[in-house]
Amino acid sequence: MDNNYLEHISLTTNISKQSIIAVTKLHNEGATIPFMARYRKEVTGNLDEVQLAHIIEAYTSTQELIKRKETILNTIKELGKLTPELAFKIANCMQATVLEDVYLPYKPKRTTKASIAKEKGLESLAVALYAQQQELSISALAITFITDVVLTEQDALQGAQDIIAEWIAEDDLVRNTIRNLYSNQAILTSKVLASKANDADALKYKDYFEYSQTLAQCPSHRLLAIRRAEKEGYLAMHITIEKEQAIEAIQKLKLLHNNDTTPYLIKAIEDSYSRLLKPSIETEYRLLSKNKADDEAITVFADNVQQLLLAAPLGAKNILALDPGYRTGCKLVCLNEQGNLLYHTTIYPHAPQNDVIGATHTLQQLTVKYNIQAIGIGNGTAGRETEQLVRSISFEQQVDVYSISEQGASIYSASDIAREEFPELDVTVRGSISIGRRLLDPLSELVKIDAKSIGVGQYQHDVNQAKLKTSLDRVVASCVNKVGVNVNTASKHLLQYVSGLSSTVAHNIVQYRSTQGAYKSKQELLKVAALGPKTYEQCAGFLRIPNAENILDSSAVHPESYHIIAQMANDLKCNVAQLVQDNTLRKKIEINKYITETIGIYTIQDILKELEKPGLDPRPAIETFAYDATIKTIDDVKTGMQVPGIVTNITSFGAFVDIGVKQDGMVHISQITHRYITDPNQVLKLQQKVQVVVTDVDVARKRIALSMKLTQALAPHVKPKPVHYNKPNNTVSQDDFASKLQALKGKFSK
Repeated sequence: MDNNYLEHISLTTNISKQSIIAVTKLHNEGATIPFMARYRKEVTGNLDEVQLAHIIEAYTSTQELIKRKETILNTIKELGKLTPELAFKIANCMQATVLEDVYLPYKPKRTTKASIAKEKGLESLAVALYAQQQELSISALAITFITDVVLTEQDALQGAQDIIAEWIAEDDLVRNTIRNLYSNQAILTSKVLASKANDADALKYKDYFEYSQTLAQCPSHRLLAIRRAEKEGYLAMHITIEKEQAIEAIQKLKLLHNNDTTPYLIKAIEDSYSRLLKPSIETEYRLLSKNKADDEAITVFADNVQQLLLAAPLGAKNILALDPGYRTGCKLVCLNEQGNLLYHTTIYPHAPQNDVIGATHTLQQLTVKYNIQAIGIGNGTAGRETEQLVRSISFEQQVDVYSISEQGASIYSASDIAREEFPELDVTVRGSISIGRRLLDPLSELVKIDAKSIGVGQYQHDVNQAKLKTSLDRVVASCVNKVGVNVNTASKHLLQYVSGLSSTVAHNIVQYRSTQGAYKSKQELLKVAALGPKTYEQCAGFLRIPNAENILDSSAVHPESYHIIAQMANDLKCNVAQLVQDNTLRKKIEINKYITETIGIYTIQDILKELEKPGLDPRPAIETFAYDATIKTIDDVKTGMQVPGIVTNITSFGAFVDIGVKQDGMVHISQITHRYITDPNQVLKLQQKVQVVVTDVDVARKRIALSMKLTQALAPHVKPKPVHYNKPNNTVSQDDFASKLQALKGKFSK
């Protein structure tokens, strides 16, 4: 890579050139980000996945810039206008915007006022005016350009001004000057269209009917909301700067003298700004601000998806799952420890059938017959009522009850993947199976659904879809590889996210397993069709084989490092299994003894950490949870209540919390904690169990405002304790809440 580009990437990523060279080399050789982050720390300088992604994105952008430069150079060369100075200027462009500015005067254009004037032979007049000669007789010169197509002196001067206006608009110094004004002073405004002012559908954007804010300070969610309203035809949006200030800035650059040419130059400058520069730069900043807002929204969404994918799994247990419903009944499935379907039926405990006795009897029988250890209940329609029924039943054995998000379950149940897995089953039964499998292992089940449909994002349908897909695919792959995959139980849909594995190879792994039986060692993977040594290198460390012939095959230690552990065991006069199982032996290992030119301290440290708990799942342990039994609909929710909830979505402006009434409540960022935070993720995690106080209820608009800060403020001297959610929580009295809220208003206003 050219040193100029290398220097540029280093500056933009704040990463050393040595690491950038190493990462791009590995990337070009086919190494994935998870593989580099986990197994090539010495080579990359111990960069994490985020840093690696930044390098690869910058490298990709640089390659695109190089290709664009080649196209531009060839185009200008064909025009016969390529000079050594221009070639040098293009070669040293490190930003696409700057490059396009340099190319703009040579870029093929549609017919413009300037091109028409040039065709009339007025370019020489424009040159003379633009040069601002002191002793120029403008009228006398203009008359010489009168022809059968240039009828008057005024026509000639107007044509010359059109040409000058285009030259000014294409001047890279002028464009950068106006850009700087936009960067520092641009104002975003939005105004409702007169024809839509009373439209009922437009009222959801009422806050932006007459809105103005500095573009640099406009939050991403607000910009995306305004753009959505504009797209739907309710608002007009503009990004502008002070016209007088912009024209004055251009005049300082272009007015060299004050003479007879000055009035014509001033008119050309005003025309250039209003007709050419302003629309061009405004469009540019609309795109830049959109890209920035997209990036922020995508980051929020990706963070949420990551947290959801890494949510606590129940683990290998026999479970019963229910997809609740009223008239159509509750679809019920029983699954074994591997998530395989054992039985399915439908119960009708709710109206209009109200067969509570029959439903109770069925649930009691099935929990015994299939040794059910946990019940998962979808949180959609009739979810609360079904959960209340299940919790009221006396089972012969201990059965834990969990509420499971149904988000995306219906999409899965009608997908090609679901039809492939359960071709004979109804979509409703497939949905119940998905709910149950989410309880067993959220990651394994959610990878089957388009991450965009999981429903934990912020304007995910408004952002750049290609960027969103790239980001989400990267997050899913990161999560899958961080957890590791049991090669003997994983579906091909999960396996295809493992480092180095394509959908074809993932299919071949499952096909080999179905015909040859369970894998006994990682080495056996090399027998799979299309899985060669390079693919094996990328995937082997992330695959697990429990109870394998080699104990290390169940761990995250890469097979390329097995010989190091064998040497450690040999030095301690024990075998590898003893070394894994005996902590006292591992404490005797002399780390420096195994460091070589190719094996560094990072690799040895990772090996020893893995030997402590081979194959340990990094996800947290699952917790039971129950909503407040006194509220079931939004009508039951009253200001002042303190209730338990689950964080279902985190945005840049706050968090949504499910308190069990079908409509999530909103905790604004200012109401999360009494200390100042800039990001809800500093305090909250998706699926976190929290206590909230209801501060406002708007039944008509189905909005619930919540506060976590007030739960802290109402009991400032009480240390937080684990909440037992199986019991309903008491509410704060209305009078007590109102008085405390008033007292705290000033204290927590910021």
